Amino acid sequence: MIRYSCDLCRRDLDPTDNVRYVVEIDVSAALDPQDCDEADDDRDHLQEINELLQHLDNVDHEASIEAPSQQLRFDLCPDCCRKFLKNPIGNEKTSQFDFSEN
Repeated sequence: MIRYSCDLCRRDLDPTDNVRYVVEIDVSAALDPQDCDEADDDRDHLQEINELLQHLDNVDHEASIEAPSQQLRFDLCPDCCRKFLKNPIGNEKTSQFDFSEN
């Protein structure tokens, strides 16, 4: 038998309840297309490639390689699921007005 626990509160999820929520998050880099105009046609592409290769020679490759995408999966109990849905990215709610004390 597979046992599940909530990834937020660590509470064991009762298998008889059959109420478990799964949150799946896919994080990937967003690459926006670049605007091309006719002025770009005059670029020296071989020179740009040479500059990139020289830059790569000077960079620590282990530190510069990042995962292009990552997939995350979490099991949540009903209470933590409600909390997650109210604030999915975890930003704190701040008051709209910051009054000074007179």
